[in-house]
Amino acid sequence: MSKPDPFRIKAEIKGKKQKRAQGSSHYRPKAPTELTPLPYFKDVPATEQQELFIKKLQQCCVVFNFADSTSDMASKELKRRFLTELVEYVSVPRNVLHESTYQPIISMIACNIFRPLSPTDTSDFDPEEDDPVLEVAWPHLMHVYEFFLRVLESSDFQPSIAKKYIDQKFVLQLLELFDSEDPRERELLKTVVHRIYGKFLGLRSFIRKQINNIFLRFIYETEQFNGVGELLEILGSIINGFALPLKAEHTRFLAKVLIPLHKAKSLVMFHPQLAYCIVQFLDKDATLTEQVVKGLLKFWPKTYSQKEVMFLGEIEEILEVIEPVQFQRIMVPLFRQIAKSVSSSHFQVAERALSYWNNDNIVSLIDENHEVLIPILFPSFYRISREHWNQTIVALVGNVLKNFMEINSTLFNQLVENYKTERQRERKKEKEREDLWKKLEQLRVSGAGDAVNANSNLISSTAP
Repeated sequence: MSKPDPFRIKAEIKGKKQKRAQGSSHYRPKAPTELTPLPYFKDVPATEQQELFIKKLQQCCVVFNFADSTSDMASKELKRRFLTELVEYVSVPRNVLHESTYQPIISMIACNIFRPLSPTDTSDFDPEEDDPVLEVAWPHLMHVYEFFLRVLESSDFQPSIAKKYIDQKFVLQLLELFDSEDPRERELLKTVVHRIYGKFLGLRSFIRKQINNIFLRFIYETEQFNGVGELLEILGSIINGFALPLKAEHTRFLAKVLIPLHKAKSLVMFHPQLAYCIVQFLDKDATLTEQVVKGLLKFWPKTYSQKEVMFLGEIEEILEVIEPVQFQRIMVPLFRQIAKSVSSSHFQVAERALSYWNNDNIVSLIDENHEVLIPILFPSFYRISREHWNQTIVALVGNVLKNFMEINSTLFNQLVENYKTERQRERKKEKEREDLWKKLEQLRVSGAGDAVNANSNLISSTAP
């Protein structure tokens, strides 16, 4: 049976991705529609501009098939022109947003952006090598999002009127769009949701709850959602605005969502945003530090070196803002893990852990608690200084050991003696173990020889 050709398989996968990209447009097949040319706003009297504004909104509700680049070319260009004119029209403060315009504005936006997204298949997707699947209808969508933002940011915008149309159902559909594979769309969505959260006080709790639900589904069910990073960015600014003392809802979100997000396989895609949210929580309430650090230690990666480097980076950010009292509560389990990371055979992990000693704040914390921490760290560091395969790591460890000696030379010398005594004890045990195995082997050989002699005697005695 012939083996599969990996290059052919990769080409087939790439072909599938290209087909999926071509079919990612949200076009809904309809009868051919031709847009009606309309004049520019500048070419009509001010009294007629409001009516023209609504007509252009209505025409822009037509959605075209961008998967076929040759279809409806004139109408596509006309719609693009209308959209850019609409953006310009609402950008100039001129009292253009009246009560009668909110419904057609939101209808046009909804017609264009709300659509079923292509199913996400991450089984063969490498975020570091593969390009994301881009939305083919972006030439129109980008202007729709820009128009939406200009409306939300307009000095004429009145949330009290808009709330009839920008309701919970609308917001839920917006949040679902964060699963779009196109990063350009997710970036604009992030700004849109920021603006809505800021202007619609009645929707804030709902938005937080729905983001919470998306994350719970991601953590415990699918592990597939493209917009985790963008949603975390939104949350970062939301957390920053939390009032003190923190509500139970907020601390529960930290415990049940943000900390467990660290176990996701795709952590590399959103870790900076996640770490920022964690640090924001600790800035708000330092007493949460113990819970956070113990949570990170619980989910600490065992075999994924790149992920361990990220964890070490996040711990350093936490140690930058930690209070001395909180540090003393977590320093023992934390520095046991740091000692393991320094001992890692993976160069980048060991180097990242050792970089803590370039941080004055961390060095100061270690100095203040050296009688507890140096004995935890010393055995690993001393062994590495003599046995590690990488000379760069050996040199870095040597500098740290020198620092330990400068902090407390008496303790350092005592630890050296203890280490040597322990090593002698280990060598003695190892020698005793080897001697025991040798004796057992000799007994086995001797026993086998006796058995052979016994069999020979038995054969001789029974011979005729």
